[in-house]
Amino acid sequence: MAELTLDTLMDDGNFLGSERARMENQVILDELERKKKARTMAVPTDDKLVKGRLREIGEPITLFGERAADRRDRLIYVLSQINAARGDDAMHMDDAASEDSEEEGEEFYTPGSLELLQARRDIAEYSLPRAQKRIAQQRVDSKIPLGRIIDIRKKTFAEVKTYGNLGSQIGDERPISQVRFSPNSEILATGSWSGTVKLWNVPACTPIRSLRGHSDRVGGVAWHPQATLSQGADLVNLASGAGDNNVHLWSLNSELPLSVLKGHQDRVCRVAFHPSGQYVASASFDTTWRLWDVKTSTELLLQEGHSKEVYSVEFQEDGALVASGGLDAIGRVWDLRTGRTAMVLDGHVQAIYALAFSPNGYQIATGAGDDTIRIWDIRSLRALYTIPAHLSNVSDVRFFHGNATPPKPVVPDVTMDGTENPDANHDIPEADLEEWKYRSGLYLASAGYDGLVKMWSADDWQLLRTLSTDAGKVMSVDLSRDGKLMASGTYNRNFQLFSPE
Repeated sequence: MAELTLDTLMDDGNFLGSERARMENQVILDELERKKKARTMAVPTDDKLVKGRLREIGEPITLFGERAADRRDRLIYVLSQINAARGDDAMHMDDAASEDSEEEGEEFYTPGSLELLQARRDIAEYSLPRAQKRIAQQRVDSKIPLGRIIDIRKKTFAEVKTYGNLGSQIGDERPISQVRFSPNSEILATGSWSGTVKLWNVPACTPIRSLRGHSDRVGGVAWHPQATLSQGADLVNLASGAGDNNVHLWSLNSELPLSVLKGHQDRVCRVAFHPSGQYVASASFDTTWRLWDVKTSTELLLQEGHSKEVYSVEFQEDGALVASGGLDAIGRVWDLRTGRTAMVLDGHVQAIYALAFSPNGYQIATGAGDDTIRIWDIRSLRALYTIPAHLSNVSDVRFFHGNATPPKPVVPDVTMDGTENPDANHDIPEADLEEWKYRSGLYLASAGYDGLVKMWSADDWQLLRTLSTDAGKVMSVDLSRDGKLMASGTYNRNFQLFSPE
């Protein structure tokens, strides 16, 4: 047997080093576990209950400059620290007690008005036939031969890959926050940090009118679904939200708003029209989004649910669902007919700045401050794909939504020699109509703070085209419904037009 000597019993430092590394790793793992449990902890969303909970555990109910969302985050952190010290069993007991106290202090529903009840019924009557029609069209599309589908995709993507810069125009005195094409693709609306909304003829980029009424930066603009088509000039054609906490409704023949929707307690970021045109949704920094009746200019719904500022809001084309995205990195899909949450979009690690519903009705794209676009499927309630889209914030995402019929080619009825032109056929061929319907939703565009606009395939989510602008930050992007133009608004006060070459 080998004899143990003093030398063999002496530590050479490796044991102590490995033990130290193990302890450091354990500290890191414990901290990760604490954060994981903190995310699932049941904590009240009502600020009064949060203050009461802080008082119970001996913490200051508020700190200097602390907002409601920050106060809730502090409560989560303190509780997670206490629970980590007590152990897992104590944490589960505390969670159960917290849930019980929340159930005692908060109701599961908020009583609504009769106007909201009627609006929910109207939305259900409006959305159900549209959903039925969409599903019927998808069944027709599923019977298109595979070879024909491949040809349509190749033709569409080949056209998208030829997009080039058509021109650039100085749009305002301050950054252009959002650009949106009118439903007939003939007018571009731009919202600016100067508080002005401007209308432009496209593709000529000549100014039509400046709409003045906001006293702070405009965050979002949205067109009425029938604007400039069946809408009269004196009716609501456009909505805008701004940092003055107000939403303005505009006609097309006056520089003053038709109506001012007041109720938000903080900056309004984005606005969106319901497909029926009867309602407007607005997202605000007061941690809520609201639904307004266009005809009466009254607030129908104040929806809470985000722990931080709500930045974006968007309707599904059927009209049954609305999605909201917040600076808490969480998106929520709401059923307007019941008021319940249909899906939680939980996966981004930074604020969500953009939302877009696909025309297929069941997919959503979200763009966030983590530089990615995530694609979500409402049917399976999960994320389908993550696109590493930009080098800096993804500021806007838009699917291509085509009109009901493709744009007709301009063919004169007579030739240059005065005879009848045999090519002047005003009827759209059935094959072209089929291709156009399938094309809607086949690609999407994104804007980023890296100064780029990108176009993506919506079937395999691959990059089709990268276009540079003349600015460091692209604030917004939009695709015209006739498939001929794309616009971007930038931080350096310009907007750009792009089109297939």
